[in-house]
Amino acid sequence: MDDAQLRTVWRQRQFDDRIAHISQPLGMLTRHVLAKRVRQLSKLASAWDEVIPPSIRDHTALEGFNRGTLTVLVDSAPHRFQLQMLLDGGLLGELRRRFNGAIDKVRLVSGQFYSVDLTGQTRYHFDVPRIWQEPPDLGA
Repeated sequence: MDDAQLRTVWRQRQFDDRIAHISQPLGMLTRHVLAKRVRQLSKLASAWDEVIPPSIRDHTALEGFNRGTLTVLVDSAPHRFQLQMLLDGGLLGELRRRFNGAIDKVRLVSGQFYSVDLTGQTRYHFDVPRIWQEPPDLGA
């Protein structure tokens, strides 16, 4: 082998410096995936608050939304029954209309939850944080 071939083989076998800041993939994840999910849940929570009467809404907590199924925790059997009757009586259609029809069904689950966190703030608050609205400053 001549000198040029040896240099070419040597360069090909060297490791590339592929070091990237962790802020780049995390920034993309938060901007494109998590921010979209938070906005979606925010719209769903506001639609839920508008449609469900306060006497029942205070006894419910939105647990999850996956593949068109909204899972709602209800703290007692009487409230669960009342909510089921309201949903069957047309409230589900109103909820679908306000949430652009993305809800296929509402699954009611009996369970306990805390409506406030340790600091006394409401448990469910879906504001999009400022960091998810702006691209991170990578020049620093």
